[in-house]
Amino acid sequence: MNEVAPPSPAGLRTRYCGTVGIADVGTEVCVCGWVARRREHGEHLAFLDVRDHTGVVQCVVDGASTLRSEYVVKVTGTVRRRPEGTVNDQLVTGEVEIGDCLVETLNESEPPPFVLGAPGQVDEAVRLRYRYVDLRTERMQRNLRLRAVVNAAIRRSMERQGFLELETPLLWTPTPEGAREFAVPSRHQRGAFYVLPQSPQIAKQLAMVGGVDRYYQIARCMRDEDLRADRQFEFTQLDLEASFVGEADVRAFVSDAVAEATESATGERPAAFPEMTWSEAIDRYGSDKPDLRFAMELVDVTPVLRATQFKAFMAPAVKAIVLEGGADLGRARLDALVERARGLGAKGLVWMRVVAGEVQGALDLESPVAKFLTPEERAGIVATALARLGDLVLVVADEHRTACEVLGQLRLDLGRPPVDAGPRRFVWIVDFPLFDGTDDEGRPQAAHHPFTMPHPDDLELFADEPLAVRAQSYDLVLNGWELGSGSIRIHRADIQRRVFAALGIADEEAQARFGFLLGAFRYGAPPHGGFAFGIDRLVALLAGEENIREVIAFPKTQSGSDLMTGAPGKLSQRQLVELGIRIVEP
Repeated sequence: MNEVAPPSPAGLRTRYCGTVGIADVGTEVCVCGWVARRREHGEHLAFLDVRDHTGVVQCVVDGASTLRSEYVVKVTGTVRRRPEGTVNDQLVTGEVEIGDCLVETLNESEPPPFVLGAPGQVDEAVRLRYRYVDLRTERMQRNLRLRAVVNAAIRRSMERQGFLELETPLLWTPTPEGAREFAVPSRHQRGAFYVLPQSPQIAKQLAMVGGVDRYYQIARCMRDEDLRADRQFEFTQLDLEASFVGEADVRAFVSDAVAEATESATGERPAAFPEMTWSEAIDRYGSDKPDLRFAMELVDVTPVLRATQFKAFMAPAVKAIVLEGGADLGRARLDALVERARGLGAKGLVWMRVVAGEVQGALDLESPVAKFLTPEERAGIVATALARLGDLVLVVADEHRTACEVLGQLRLDLGRPPVDAGPRRFVWIVDFPLFDGTDDEGRPQAAHHPFTMPHPDDLELFADEPLAVRAQSYDLVLNGWELGSGSIRIHRADIQRRVFAALGIADEEAQARFGFLLGAFRYGAPPHGGFAFGIDRLVALLAGEENIREVIAFPKTQSGSDLMTGAPGKLSQRQLVELGIRIVEP
């Protein structure tokens, strides 16, 4: 993170702990903070490490025996060089100490529930229960300040690009975006509910109709969905929308904001973000959020096996990945990979060890199914996969999407580096399908939301090949994490009717669900598009964290609980009556 000098302190102190240095030798200073550590030397001398958000400074104190860890203190003394041989190279303030100290105890502390300087050794439930103590740790202080740096950089970029910051309502009406919403009962209108917005999607489109031109917001959003490492009920995103733009324009706006944030956090501005079509991402990596930090790309061996007599390989697609040096995996591990593939939806998984062939210099495959393949087929698999002696080839034969996605997950299982390892690899994924499969009645389902503009070259495919229609939508991916997504929106009534018809949404239903938006579009809606990306996810990746809880001040557990406050809690019977709510026991 680019270091910014803290402002001159005011109030009780004259300096921050982490800013005391050689230039201050001989100067009287006053610092305030918490006792991070106390080391006694004899009966009347103690060394106190005093900590604030900027760092730690050593204070030499007479008669400090009553002070304990996490006591809040004010220390006044004179800065001096540390004696020879006692310099601490691990501290920014390690060349100096504060001597002749006068200590004032501002507040006492009970023994803390865990040792603050023991990262990774404290159960997360304990950290979340005492989050107000956990926030004092160097890790959390660093992450929260990194988050503030990222937010400031995003705002700089947005304002430089002419975007207007605009707030949208938190009490909203049910929206069609798909995720489950949190409902808020209305006390004034019994039986009616607001919802907390999943995103400001419709509100920002209405702002475009209103001539705002370019809108942005660092928005709080809420979704009642299952939690995981990169998902919380409450999350924060950069939300933006612009009028009279195309896909490339929106991607340029977002790229600038993300590059600015990354440079502010790391000191290095990333290179231009490459683009990859959705089809290419699925075909090469088995995922629409590919991690480009490592190779192990999927290989299509279907042409090699087009005439095969092995029934298991008689499928629409036969895909493979190569685990370099994996031929020494034991049978138990190989069987586990087969079960993993089946659990992911494949009919099975074939493993093949690359071994030396009978002809000198040639390679062959050793596998329980090798006898069912001709020598030419085995050689073709080795050559197509660019496999080498000692490698392991894993093969899935199935429908193309299934084969790709199963091997894509196995690729991550076997080769993905830790979050904080390797370079930062951004990539734009473009040309998503407009529809993602069909429902039980054979009707297409919207892949993004029903207001996404179809690709202009694919409009004639609506009638006969709706699943082949591409959308003007795009995702930004970093190291295998989807940062966010966006699209060009439908602003023409005729195209909106075609999309609704394909989805099986009749005019009456469309009016009931989206009437206020469709009504606004009758009054001169400009062409517009936008994007939203998760700030929690971006900050976590920039901080090298595996879980976004580590960059959120007060997160929920995976079960959705707040261990510190006890939320969610129950309302009193009086409150329920006032809201007109009756609890139905399960």
